[in-house]
Formats: sequence, structure tokens, C-alpha cells
Amino acid sequence: QVQLVESGGGLVQAGGSLRLSCRASGSIFSVSTLAWYRQAPGKQRELVATIDRGGTTDYVDSVKGRFTISRDNAKNTVYLQMNSLKPEDTAVYYCNLRITISDNLHNNYWGQGTQVTVSS
Repeated sequence: QVQLVESGGGLVQAGGSLRLSCRASGSIFSVSTLAWYRQAPGKQRELVATIDRGGTTDYVDSVKGRFTISRDNAKNTVYLQMNSLKPEDTAVYYCNLRITISDNLHNNYWGQGTQVTVSS
């Protein structure tokens, strides 16, 4: 069983920066795919960024050039550096860890979420 603990959310003015952290328990971290999602009130949960076990990253178009996902396997931690924040980035951000069991079978683990609020 994997537990994820998130931190780093808060209130920031437009144009500011925040860094989210998500630390995982267990020894399976290095083989996992990691992601950050976000969900604003009244909206669907949105995939923001991913990083796979080899370090390959991907981002939703709206955050490209502003957000950076990274991982530190020695610390069992994934980060989301968020720069040039906009009010539309306001949401609850969730860390996700995926462990592949077989080709079409995965286990997903979620953090409890951390609130990011960007004021205009």
C-alpha cells in the first residue's frame, strides 16, 4: 500500500510561483509513473503533468513553459514547480502515483489534495 502526502499549496498573486511536493511511502516509487492533476470547483479533474520512470515529461498545453514536473527517487518525492501563475490555475492539486502490474492492469494512488489559489 502506498500513501502520498502533499504540501506546498497556498495563496499567491498572479505572476507568482509555488512549488508543490508529494512524498510517497514504500519502496515502489522509482518504478512508478507520477502525475499532477487539478480540479477547480464545477470543473472536471484535469491532468496537468506527468513524469515516467525514465524521466520523460508531458504537460497540458495551458501550463507548458510555466510548470515543471520533476522527481527525486532518493527522496520518494515528486515536485511541481509552478511559475507565472494565473488566476485560472486556481484549483485543488492532486498527486497521483501509478504502478503497472501488467500491460493493462494498474494500481493508482492519490494524495489528499492541496489548495492553490491565485489572486488577480
